[in-house]
Amino acid sequence: MLPKIISKKTIKFLATLAVAVSATAVASAEDARGKQLYTNCLACHGPDGYGNQLLNAPAIAGLSEKYIVNQLQKFHDGIRGGDVRDAAGLQMRPMAMTVPTEEDKTAVAKYVASLPVKKQEKTLEGGDPEKGKILYTTCAACHGQSAEGNDLMNSPSLQGQHDWYLASQLKHFKEGIRGANPQDISGAQMRPMAMMLTDEQAIKDVIAYIESLSE
Repeated sequence: MLPKIISKKTIKFLATLAVAVSATAVASAEDARGKQLYTNCLACHGPDGYGNQLLNAPAIAGLSEKYIVNQLQKFHDGIRGGDVRDAAGLQMRPMAMTVPTEEDKTAVAKYVASLPVKKQEKTLEGGDPEKGKILYTTCAACHGQSAEGNDLMNSPSLQGQHDWYLASQLKHFKEGIRGANPQDISGAQMRPMAMMLTDEQAIKDVIAYIESLSE
């Protein structure tokens, strides 16, 4: 008896299935690679990516892949973390060196982006969210109405970030510790925004409003 001829439809289905299985295997391997690379980040950022104030490590869980890759590249190239006044940045630079290739950066960024965002405990007092709402109007164009971030503007999500870290980075932008490097285009666009927060109270107010968005 002659073998039954496989239809073109069946052949097409089997080919599609093979491609899907292959893609799934590749994605699984990338996920495993990202998780493995993240072990270098555990000491400071923690297993869930929620950060550690004692180590000046921000929450990174849920940040976009693009943003994480960009920041790792900036630390790697000395565009960020090169200022002697930036203690946290200086300690991050050698960590960025552990993911030297584009593939490694993408893999670890994908893993970090997959971690669930968590609302952090407040450490700053005295902020007025109503006043902060007015101040935040200049931030919304890049960071979004709900502080969800915008990859097209190279602006990170601010949701689930520690208030102490937001305060420290706003001060760094104002003082030129961050964003002053001529190669840091997105940092340069953030500096004048930070300058609009004229004092400590304004910083607390805008952060209080950002925190209120997730309540």
